[in-house]
Amino acid sequence: MADNIDTPVANNDANAVPNGNDGSENNSGDKSPPPPVTPPPPEVETQEIIVINENTEELDLNHGKIGKIENLEPLKHLERLYLRWNLIKKIEGLDTLNALVELELYDNQITVIENLDNLVNLEILDLSFNRIHEISGLDKLLNLKKLFLSSNKITEIKNVNHLTKLELLELGDNRIREIKNLDGLRTLKQLYLGKNKINKIQNLEDLSNLEILVLQSNRIVKIENLENLTKLDQLYISENGITTIENLDYQVKLETLDLSTNKITVIDNVRHMVDLEELWLNDNQVSEWSSIEYLQENKKLATIYLERNPLASDPAYRRKLKLILPSLQQIDATLCK
Repeated sequence: MADNIDTPVANNDANAVPNGNDGSENNSGDKSPPPPVTPPPPEVETQEIIVINENTEELDLNHGKIGKIENLEPLKHLERLYLRWNLIKKIEGLDTLNALVELELYDNQITVIENLDNLVNLEILDLSFNRIHEISGLDKLLNLKKLFLSSNKITEIKNVNHLTKLELLELGDNRIREIKNLDGLRTLKQLYLGKNKINKIQNLEDLSNLEILVLQSNRIVKIENLENLTKLDQLYISENGITTIENLDYQVKLETLDLSTNKITVIDNVRHMVDLEELWLNDNQVSEWSSIEYLQENKKLATIYLERNPLASDPAYRRKLKLILPSLQQIDATLCK
């Protein structure tokens, strides 16, 4: 409702930088003057939140140069609060916002997840691009459906398996080394763990409703332990060290498979994926056209990426692909004529 979207008003409160004595006065002609004292860096100017409409249900304060969450107590009906791209260092001042359903604190300077216990109706929490080291402070958020924690400094997956309504968990671009502590998350549909330091696919047994699994840019050398993920329709394991396409027997509903930038030499073990539409295998080591012929049973295959494989150097590369796989609509980044 347009009438219920509040408009922030900025209140300038710049902090003056003190003028320090640089101590450069020389009282003796025999001594060299001491070096000037480096002045402290100027403090970043921040803005104060001023509420105009107490009945607002949505408040957009993105790009507001806000340094502190405050003055929100009157907003009893607020459901969505957007505080992206600010200068906030601490989660605070939210205790009275019991109606809040969505909270976005993307790209701030937060180090600790805290002071969220009263937000019992929260369904979406975005704390991506902050400075968080540990997953904590989520004990009371039992209605949470989407949790975004990408691009932080998190080293361990923990304190999330009590979130029994969680459908999306984003932990990409952190420092995680092991997949663990996900038991009980049976409603989870999307799991993002790309750009971490994971070396093994494991501990996913309880995620029987998972539809999207992202594991790109890790240290994985083998596809394994996916038997229970029978509803998976998108699997991304690019930029790892995989040599063989294997252990995907139960992924019959897969529509997108991304294995680009690995060490695969043969395309195999995907024929049973009758719904496969996109296959990404660029930047591998496939050299034989027999691998392409193997894909003739995948009748729905519409997009294939094979550039920077040895067979892509064949002068008739695109024509051969289209002849062998007539269902193709796109080869690499180019649509088929």
